[in-house]
Amino acid sequence: MKHTARFFTAEEIARRGMEDLPDELVSNRHLIYSSPATLAFNSPGAEGFGVKRAGLAIPGSVMLLVAPGCCGRNTSLVSDMPAYKDRFFYLNMAETDIVTGRHLKKIPAAVEEVVGCLPIRPSLVMICITCVDALLGTDMERVCRRAEERVGLPVRPCYMYALTREGRRPPMVHVRQSLYSLLEPRKKRATSVNVLGFFAPLVDDCELYGYLRGIGVKEVREVSRCADFDEFQRMAEANFNLVLHPEARFAAGDLQERLSIPSIELTRLYQLDRIRSQYQALGKVLGVEFDDGPDYEAARAAVDAFRAAEPRASFAVGECLNADPFELALALVRYGFEVREVFGTLQAENFVFLRRLAEVSPETRIYSNMEPTMLYYDARTCPVDVALGKDAGWYHPDAMCLQWNEDVQPYGYAGVRRLFDALLSDGHTPQDPMATTQGRVEA
Repeated sequence: MKHTARFFTAEEIARRGMEDLPDELVSNRHLIYSSPATLAFNSPGAEGFGVKRAGLAIPGSVMLLVAPGCCGRNTSLVSDMPAYKDRFFYLNMAETDIVTGRHLKKIPAAVEEVVGCLPIRPSLVMICITCVDALLGTDMERVCRRAEERVGLPVRPCYMYALTREGRRPPMVHVRQSLYSLLEPRKKRATSVNVLGFFAPLVDDCELYGYLRGIGVKEVREVSRCADFDEFQRMAEANFNLVLHPEARFAAGDLQERLSIPSIELTRLYQLDRIRSQYQALGKVLGVEFDDGPDYEAARAAVDAFRAAEPRASFAVGECLNADPFELALALVRYGFEVREVFGTLQAENFVFLRRLAEVSPETRIYSNMEPTMLYYDARTCPVDVALGKDAGWYHPDAMCLQWNEDVQPYGYAGVRRLFDALLSDGHTPQDPMATTQGRVEA
């Protein structure tokens, strides 16, 4: 019997609805296949801004990783990066620690030793723990308080728990809450705004910066652009927060409750008309009107230029990239291209894009990267010209691959323009889909 990768068409999934997703598309209903697309997803520190790099977003912070050796080894790649040299420390858990939990008594002393050995006193110590402590039921908040008493500086937990990935507060949600919990009350400034959501800044030419400054905002703060801990603390002065990623919602909610900083949530989009509508809605909330005409036209020109060069381009869209794969697939179809496949994880917030995609491209195949039959995926059954995302590039080694997953984040019209400029410049050269972009930042 010939094995094949299991997929469903967009039309089939839309007809069934979010409440009746096929088991193959829901990871907790089957064994998980760690395909190349999910190596980073399953290990929240293996690549990109996983828990470990995210936990060190605060200037001057260091991290103590408390884990068995097997869980700590993949951090060595991150700790070799120049930006993280001398910022990672390890407390190895022996078998006896795992059985008895005695390592918990060692953590405060280990934090004290880390702080004492550094030539410059850190601003913060993050303690990263793994699924071992999740299974043990460790009260890490209590352990951190004991460590704080010994060193006299903030100590916060972050959790590299794959087990909580589908829970109410998965690792990347919790680490954002931990970081922003450090902000202390300050006098509010009407001319100060925070951008929350990512651990790297938006591209420098993102029009959002100009729109905000055009209405009198003098300080647009992002954690990744803070030069030191004091500048990070000045984020507490913000008049409001702009939340650009859903994983920052809980952190924004905490800031509203603790510091009375309200928030406005925006979505990263690649559909030009939707981007325009979102800016109009933001302007209405703020009582202003943004002049987005030049930015809209520049982005549209980039789309038109690629379409003129490759009018029949077919795409596979993965999820290891700076986009919602279903929204990006919908945008490509609406621009006149063919999207034959999407590799992605369906959630309630992106099902609306899937439903619309089903209307305009009902035969688009939807795969789950974590479904075991992906082991048998064969690109010959559905060849494409362009693979977007590292995972799609793995599945389609003969297609042109644009990974589109650099640290610096594309957003708005600038994101659309940059995407299609990149497609146009790289569109005739197949790329190595396994080439890493870790640590590479493009302005």
